[in-house]
Amino acid sequence: MSSSAAAVSLPTGFSVLTTFPDLLFIPEFVFGGLVWILVASTRVAYPLLQGWVMFVSVFCFTLSTLLMCLYFCGAHGGKSSWIAVDAFYHSVAALFYLSAAVLQAFATILAHAGGTLKIYQEDIAAVVFAFLATLMYVIHKGFSLLRWKSS
Repeated sequence: MSSSAAAVSLPTGFSVLTTFPDLLFIPEFVFGGLVWILVASTRVAYPLLQGWVMFVSVFCFTLSTLLMCLYFCGAHGGKSSWIAVDAFYHSVAALFYLSAAVLQAFATILAHAGGTLKIYQEDIAAVVFAFLATLMYVIHKGFSLLRWKSS
């Protein structure tokens, strides 16, 4: 790294909620939480498919919460290794959520004939929010990888 290049670091404290891409934690929580709630509130017609969706939504919600709390506390101490952890986590989360969104869409298509209209509409909403969560994680991943590359 040249001496004129600015050091890139992760935010601490409430600046986590004002810096990009870390600001994306908020929509990731909202969309991921909605997926979790919507899938949990419906009749699970395909436990293997929707079980993965539930695992991904709970896993990502929990790890995003942990990561954001660690950023708030400044646990990273400005170390560049945390930038790599951030990029790795968001890459895995984006891949997981993409798989979960596709599986939830498939389960919704399969369950359309056998369920009630209300459950079908909740499943469709879960699909939409799963793809929105995927989009948020992909954007966060892209900018985290750029931050990692420039660190």
